Amino acid sequence: MLSDQQLAAAASRCDQLGRAVAGVIHGKDDVVRLLLVALLAEGHVLIEDRPGVGKTTLARTLAQALQLEMGRVQFTPDLLPSDITGNAIYDQRTGEFRFRAGPIFANIVLGDEINRASPKTQSALLEVMEERQVTADGTTYPIPRPFLVLATQNPVDMEGTYSLPEAQLDRFLMKLPIGYPDNQAEIRMLQTQLAGESAPSVRPVLTEAELKELLIQVTEVELSPAIESYIVSLTDHTRTLPEVRLGVSPRGTLALARAARALALSLGQGFVTPDHVRILAPWVLAHRLILASEAELAGRTAIDVIEGVIASVPVPRTA
Repeated sequence: MLSDQQLAAAASRCDQLGRAVAGVIHGKDDVVRLLLVALLAEGHVLIEDRPGVGKTTLARTLAQALQLEMGRVQFTPDLLPSDITGNAIYDQRTGEFRFRAGPIFANIVLGDEINRASPKTQSALLEVMEERQVTADGTTYPIPRPFLVLATQNPVDMEGTYSLPEAQLDRFLMKLPIGYPDNQAEIRMLQTQLAGESAPSVRPVLTEAELKELLIQVTEVELSPAIESYIVSLTDHTRTLPEVRLGVSPRGTLALARAARALALSLGQGFVTPDHVRILAPWVLAHRLILASEAELAGRTAIDVIEGVIASVPVPRTA
């Protein structure tokens, strides 16, 4: 069990990190908080929104604040899987092939406009996102820890986009929108840019060792049997709804539990409460649903369905 001192220190570190990133990404404190939860839960994030709302800046700022290596993949229709994972090249000096690591071998990887690549290339991320490793020519290469894929995609109705396969969507811990900033936040951004700071940056606030300590502490946050049952009830309920063609997978159940632990730690709490679960459920579960065609024609969204599930499933009285 984590001590009060450990919990206070964890909350302080998370607050420092959140404020550092939010100081560059103006007006998006909720998005920053959810991104930090995903980082602590060692999950990946898919951000869907219009171009130019700060998706790339968000990834770069997080890497700077954590002093971590950042890789970037610009997805295009002609991108090959080996352009992401790496490939074997012939070394004339030794007469042997050696593996040249691709940009996926970094702590924070920005996959920009992931849905502009072909499904075959998108699938190249499946193993590395789930198993934290790349297999090439029969050899397995581990990915450094911590490891976060922050993928961005344009709305699927935009020209030149492909829908992500269900199997790949399920690998993302969360799917988040950023949205346009409010007027005051956009004014602050404008003032910063006009002052000559064209590439906002942030000073490091956490070391890699401090981050790894937080990752260990997440696993020590208490998840009571009542909360476990509550999480399972939420995900199981999605599998019984007539408006849902495919409900949340067991991977989604595990993801919600991990994320809830991470949120609790970031707030300096040593146990998960129903509120933690309810806050995260829409962002962790909605992208894992496939709605029935009748529900889509009626204008229902996956977020609507999850909010309905949250309202329907009884909240445990004790945690």
